[in-house]
Amino acid sequence: MARKEWPLDDLTKGVRAGDRRALARAISLVENGDPLAYPLVRELYPETGRAVVIGVTGPPGVGKSSLIAALVEHLRGRDRTVGVVSVDPSSPFSRGALLGDRIRLVDHFLDPGVFIRSMGTRGHQGGLAETTLQAVLLLDASRKDVIFVETVGAGQSEVEVTGIADTVLLVLMPGSGDSVQALKAGIMEIPDVIAVNKMDHPASKTMLNEVRSIVGLADPDRRPAIILTEALGGQNVPELWEKVEEHRAGLERDGKLEERRRRNLSREVFAVASSRAKAHLQAAVADDPELQRVLEAVERRELDPLTAVREIMEKVFKIG
Repeated sequence: MARKEWPLDDLTKGVRAGDRRALARAISLVENGDPLAYPLVRELYPETGRAVVIGVTGPPGVGKSSLIAALVEHLRGRDRTVGVVSVDPSSPFSRGALLGDRIRLVDHFLDPGVFIRSMGTRGHQGGLAETTLQAVLLLDASRKDVIFVETVGAGQSEVEVTGIADTVLLVLMPGSGDSVQALKAGIMEIPDVIAVNKMDHPASKTMLNEVRSIVGLADPDRRPAIILTEALGGQNVPELWEKVEEHRAGLERDGKLEERRRRNLSREVFAVASSRAKAHLQAAVADDPELQRVLEAVERRELDPLTAVREIMEKVFKIG
C-alpha cells in the first residue's frame, strides 16, 4: 500500500523538499521496518551531515520537552528550521508523547518550519538506536537546520541514543530526587551542556552548586557548561543556546566535530548490528530443538555456559 501511495522517487523528492507528508510517511516506513525504508535512507544518506544534532536527556519530569519547546521558539525567531524526535519507549497506544511534559511541543506542530515526531520501540528488532538514527538522517536530508533528539530518562538506552548527537544537553531540576540520583549514577560523563531547569525553585542555587562541585571533578577539557533556565518563562533560553553553539564551535575549531560524528556513526553501525544479531540468535535458538537442549543442559549445570556459547555460535553463525 505504501509503495502505491508513495513511490520511492516521489518519497525521495518529497523528503528533499521538506514536504511534511513525505517526511511523515518516510519516518513511518522506518518505524515499521518497511522494506522501502532501506533504499530510501540509502538514497538520501550522502546528503546528510548538514544539520546540528542536539541530544536532550535527563530524568523524567524535569522539563525537557518544555525546554526544547522554548529552544524551538528561540530558533524560529532566528529563522532556523527545526526537527524534534521524541524517543518514547512506552506503548504506541498510550499517546504518552502528547501528554504531560510534552504538551508544550504541540504549540509548534502547525509551524511549517518545525517537524515533530514521537518514536517508540514498537517491537522493532533494531531498537531505539536504529529507528532514531534513521529518523534523524531523514530530518537532516529534509534540510532541517537543527534536530533535537529527546529521550525519556538517563539510562543506558539514552546514552546510546544521544550518541548520535553533536552536543548532548542534560536537563536537571532542583528538588528532584531523580536529578540527585542522576548525579550519583555517573550521568555527568554524558553531557556537553547542563541546564538546571525551573530556576525559580527555592533549591535552584543549591542544585547549581551541587552540579558545579561534581563537574569540578571532571577533566578540565570535559567540563560542561552549566546554566540555570526557566523553560516556561523562557528565561536564559537564549543564553543556553549560546552555550550549545559555543560547544559546537569549540569542536569545529579543534577539528573534533567530524571526528565525533565519524565515531558516533561507527558506533551506531555496531549497535544496530549487535541488536539484529541478538534477535537472530534468539530466534534461531528458539526454533532449534538441538540448541534448546544445549540451553537446558546449562540450566541443569551439565554444560558450562562458555561451551554452550561456542556450540550455539558454531551452529548459528558458523564461527567458533
